[in-house]
Amino acid sequence: MIKVYFSPGSDCLNAIIDTLRNARKKARICVFTISDNRITEAVKEMQLNGVDIKIISDNDKRYDAGSDIEYIARLGIPVKLDTTHAHMHHKFAVIDDEKVITGSYNWTRSAETKNYENILITDDKDAVKAYSREFDKLWNITEKL
Repeated sequence: MIKVYFSPGSDCLNAIIDTLRNARKKARICVFTISDNRITEAVKEMQLNGVDIKIISDNDKRYDAGSDIEYIARLGIPVKLDTTHAHMHHKFAVIDDEKVITGSYNWTRSAETKNYENILITDDKDAVKAYSREFDKLWNITEKL
């Protein structure tokens, strides 16, 4: 299965939220930032449903107006930050070790309305494994918020 979505418009946002809300056991999220409250609410819902969530984000973006990264950490969701010279510019999530959400779409409100963006959702086993390995590698070199 491969599904592709584009913005501007709500297709990317809706696909991300639907995929997050359908998570049953595990979500590994690696994004530049999260500043779209609708995505933050979906993350919160996952937590309330008992989904094991871990998030990696960029250290510099946590200070941006509207960033929800510190709020998410205060909910008790493990968040780690990239503090290296490079920006954490990934935008992907691995859901239940079965699906990957990836693409240029930043998890921000402006991505929905102001930018030409894309996401791809796939259940390709090789893609899921590759993104899971990347997440685990980054989790081991980032710092806890």
